[in-house]
Amino acid sequence: MKRTKGFALGLLALVMSLTGCMVTPPASEVGWVTLFDGTNLNNFNRLGDANWRIDNGIVVADLGGKDASYLVTKESYGDFQIRAEFWVDSDANSGIFIRAQNPAKIGADTSYEVNIFDKRPDPSYGTGGIPNVAPTMVPIKVGGQWSTYDITAKGSQLTIVLNGVKTVDVRDTKFAKGPFALQYGGGVVKFRKVQIRPI
Repeated sequence: MKRTKGFALGLLALVMSLTGCMVTPPASEVGWVTLFDGTNLNNFNRLGDANWRIDNGIVVADLGGKDASYLVTKESYGDFQIRAEFWVDSDANSGIFIRAQNPAKIGADTSYEVNIFDKRPDPSYGTGGIPNVAPTMVPIKVGGQWSTYDITAKGSQLTIVLNGVKTVDVRDTKFAKGPFALQYGGGVVKFRKVQIRPI
């Protein structure tokens, strides 16, 4: 009897230990692919001469040449959601360019630029807006704090949410697919988590 009871307890402990090893991710994380997790930039190609580097798990750029510089994804995406955590100083010029048509030449004429530019001369297309496509519905300044972009591109529908506030909700058919790029244009720019989920 003691032997049977001991065997049953041992079997129960084994099952519990095995099932405990199989952790189910929370629903909010299902389907997301982490492209930058603080350890390497293997999912990106560098374009331009900014001093992109990893510092304490954060990708940082604070020095560049006369032209903007980018980290461009090696993969191309059509319909997707992006979550990106970023920090910029108040003088920074940055952004996330999506559906880029030419990964060797990123620009607002050949992709959608989800802007990070608190001091843009035309503030309607500043942080939270898409220049030449959609002005920001809610002007938001992000300099000096960690912020999160939630970017959704599904067909012609583009939706931008910045720190929980919807800043763009627009339809545009110019670009359907392409890589996306993190920009350094000036100031101090940091990214600490970049994820994408095909939809």
